[in-house]
Amino acid sequence: MKILITGTAGFIGFHLANKLVQQNHDIIGLDSINDYYDVSLKLDRLKEAGFENPGNEPLFHQSTKHSNLRFRKIQIEDKEGLMEIFQSFKPEIVIHLAAQAGVRYSLTHPEAYIQANITGFLNILECCRAYPVTHLLYASSSSVYGLNKKMPFSVKNNVDHPVSLYAASKKANE
Repeated sequence: MKILITGTAGFIGFHLANKLVQQNHDIIGLDSINDYYDVSLKLDRLKEAGFENPGNEPLFHQSTKHSNLRFRKIQIEDKEGLMEIFQSFKPEIVIHLAAQAGVRYSLTHPEAYIQANITGFLNILECCRAYPVTHLLYASSSSVYGLNKKMPFSVKNNVDHPVSLYAASKKANE
């Protein structure tokens, strides 16, 4: 299957892409490689996956280790760029893991959350609508549970009172 994964330089996205490549799926990974946390961790993951200069921005990087793995550095806020990727790659499945994370950071950089988590998610949805996919898998956050004291968390819990912009943006995506 042709699978597009956002947030591929992150811990979960990196390991998921590697697992799906081993299962012979055709993978294209996307990531902005932002500096919210140490960029060298993200670049090291991509280098481990066989990307020589993943921080550069040509259209696509081809893995030197896996013929079925490509990568593109792109912000999901770039609707035109995403549309081009969807048009050329034609993914059957989209796994959307990319997001601006962090509760504290949302207090000082609110624009980053609106751009990545709201506008970026809308762009992913619009691309899936324009180039229909079989499945869209989205990763939310436990932050949506806010001050909920009930454990363990459940999708049946009330999550209408987020305590941060990060939580509110992830809840809006849901």
